[in-house]
Amino acid sequence: MSIEWIYGRRAALETLRAERRSLKRLVLAGDPGESGSLAELSARARQAGLRVETVRRQWLDDQTRGANHQGVALEAGEYPYVALDDILSRAAEKNEPPLVLLLDLIQDVQNVGTLLRTAESAGVHGVVIQERRAAQITAAVVSASSGAVEHLLVAQVTNLVQSIKTLKDADVWIAGLDTGDDTTRLDRANLKGALGLVVGSEGSGLRRLVRETCDFLVSLPMKGEVESLNASVAGSIVLYAAWQARGFD
Repeated sequence: MSIEWIYGRRAALETLRAERRSLKRLVLAGDPGESGSLAELSARARQAGLRVETVRRQWLDDQTRGANHQGVALEAGEYPYVALDDILSRAAEKNEPPLVLLLDLIQDVQNVGTLLRTAESAGVHGVVIQERRAAQITAAVVSASSGAVEHLLVAQVTNLVQSIKTLKDADVWIAGLDTGDDTTRLDRANLKGALGLVVGSEGSGLRRLVRETCDFLVSLPMKGEVESLNASVAGSIVLYAAWQARGFD
């Protein structure tokens, strides 16, 4: 089993709260004190039966390769990916129509983290990412999502188009976020019911075959001079619109 360092106070705390990974120890650069976020982290780690160690900040810098660790690192096992069926099962357990986020080769860690944080906040039942040529759920993504991904179900697949077809077979309508004359403006799109939202990569958007496999395409109206929004911003807007279509239930 490979080990990675989950760094940052919020990321470490949410990893502890989620209780989904194999955890070994919590490492702090300095005394946690009796109150505050470090004290809460230390207490939660000890409740989980973990060792809590104090080290030099330089040691943490080295282990996290200079990341903004905020004096905290949690030694943890690999991220627990799930199967696509597990995402559909979670929706069924909640007696809710599935709401799924699919990422089409998004590589920017910050964009992925932001989308995952929004997905968790908006009640998404699961996220689908491609195994190759895309950002994976690394410690950097956990940090960028402020630990939200630790509470999400994420399926890692080899073929995104096939996963879209599987969702369609389960009566999930697939909306692709894109631009063009063949798209439906967000305020006119039907986002109710079982829905999968596909967000494309930062540079090229949705791949041709992915785009063609979607049931319909959604675009955001633009009033300013810029042609498009950042992928994570645009995707977050549509996710909240989908949640709103469900009455924020």
